[in-house]
Amino acid sequence: MAAVPVAYNYKTGIMYGIIGNPLTHSWSPAFFAKKFERLEIDERYERFPLTQISEFPDLLRRMPQLKGLNVTIPFKEKVLDYLDEIDSEAADIGAVNCIKITEGKTKGFNTDIIGLEKTFVHWLPSVFSGEALILGTGGASKAVAAALAKRNIPFQFVSRKPAPDMLSYQQLSETIIAGHKLIINTSPMGMFPNFKSAPELPYGALNQNHFLLDLIYNPVETLFLQYGKKQGAQVKNGEEMLIEQAEASWEIWRKTAAR
Repeated sequence: MAAVPVAYNYKTGIMYGIIGNPLTHSWSPAFFAKKFERLEIDERYERFPLTQISEFPDLLRRMPQLKGLNVTIPFKEKVLDYLDEIDSEAADIGAVNCIKITEGKTKGFNTDIIGLEKTFVHWLPSVFSGEALILGTGGASKAVAAALAKRNIPFQFVSRKPAPDMLSYQQLSETIIAGHKLIINTSPMGMFPNFKSAPELPYGALNQNHFLLDLIYNPVETLFLQYGKKQGAQVKNGEEMLIEQAEASWEIWRKTAAR
């Protein structure tokens, strides 16, 4: 079982954190440490690596000071079965990345979609006419699909293996790439420390009319984005989404009652 801290000597005793595996790439602890310093509050945010999601209830028992958690790969979908309540939008999406803990009761939310919506507003043209490819089929991909649906952007999932209503990477021809102007990587491919890897695409089919978004923010520029930039594509990493979803999580945690 993954080891977790069990005692902290600070005044409030209030703690937040992130669960997932691995967590070495996560910037969330640094983000919240700076936030707490700026707000002059004596609270903590820690990494809680879990080998498997079945360890989640024990974490809650051992850390009663927890008031909120973020959730990252590979547990955004698996954690749903362990929650007392799920926000309606998160239930519709089928993935949770934020948990509010109130008197021992847990409620799941999805703030990834908030981060994505704000990223789209700031980055994509106000009128985007085109189709999208979503690389990966994990929990983050479901939030991406929901955000695209809100903007009426047609999309197609891409998986490592062929499946109904999904393409495999082997099926991604230059014609398919040319016909999908927005490509979003939701997989961990290229994430630290495996930054020398990238999704297998015919990158030569990209041009200045393409938009590439990588939800990875560490490294700042993945090979996926580097290859796209060489072809003239508009590229963006996941830092803005990280910040916006983290701020949305903070708002949820700080409310006296879950929304």
